[in-house]
Amino acid sequence: MFKAAWLSVGIAILALLSLARTPAATEAGVTPQTSWYGGATGEITGKALFEGARPKLAEIHMDQDPVCVAKHVEPVHVEDGEVNGNGTLPSVFVYVKAGAEKYNFPVPAKPVILDQHACVYEPHVLGTMAGQELRVVSSDATTHNIHPMPKENREWNQSQPPGAPPIIKRFTHPEIMIPVKCNQHPWMRAYIGVVANPFYAVTGGEGAFTLKGLPPGEYVLGAWTATFGAQEQRVVVRANESTEADFTFRAP
Repeated sequence: MFKAAWLSVGIAILALLSLARTPAATEAGVTPQTSWYGGATGEITGKALFEGARPKLAEIHMDQDPVCVAKHVEPVHVEDGEVNGNGTLPSVFVYVKAGAEKYNFPVPAKPVILDQHACVYEPHVLGTMAGQELRVVSSDATTHNIHPMPKENREWNQSQPPGAPPIIKRFTHPEIMIPVKCNQHPWMRAYIGVVANPFYAVTGGEGAFTLKGLPPGEYVLGAWTATFGAQEQRVVVRANESTEADFTFRAP
C-alpha cells in the first residue's frame, strides 16, 4: 500500500514538472500546435483586407548602378502601398502584442535571413525574436550598405561588398518596426519587427496569416503596415479551435 502511495506522489510530481516546462518554440517563428504547457492550444487565422482606391506605385529607377539595372527586364515598383489582386494586403506584420507575457520563450537557434537580391531586400518585411540572430547576406555582384534605424535598439551601418561573408547582428529589445535602408541604393527599403514571443507572421500574396500554438486566453493582436497605419484588436483563443481575426485597412 505504501509503495502504491509513493508511486502516485511521483506521478503527480512529474505532471507538475511538465506543466512548468519552458515552451519549445519552433525556429520558424510560430510554436507548434501540440501543447508545450500541459494543455491543448488554439490558433488565430485571418486576412489583411483593403478598401478604397489602390495607390499608384512609383517606379524605381536603378540607373546609378549597372549591376542593378541588368537584374531586371520588367519595371520595378516600390512595395510600400502594394495591394494584392484579391483586395488584400501583402507585407503586413501581424503579431501578439499583449497576452503572452506570462510565458517564457527560448530564443530560436535558427537565424533570420535578410537577402539583398537584384538590388532589393528579400523579404521586404520580416520578424525576429529579441536576441535571435539576424543574418544579412548578398546575392548581388555590387556593394551594398545596410543601415537599420531603430529607436529602442542599437543602430548600425555596415557595407557589404560582393562575396563578403554574412553580416551577423542581434536586436535585443522588442521594437515595431525597425526601418532598414541601403545607403548605396536609396530605393532599397525593408522593415524588421522585433518581438518577445514567437507568435507573429507576415502576410503574402493572399493577404492571409496564421498564428499557431497559442494557449487558451485573451490576446491583443497587432497589425502593422508601412503605408496604411497600424491596428489592433482583442482576440479570445480557445483550445482546439481556430479563431478568425481580420483587419481592414483603408486608403488615406
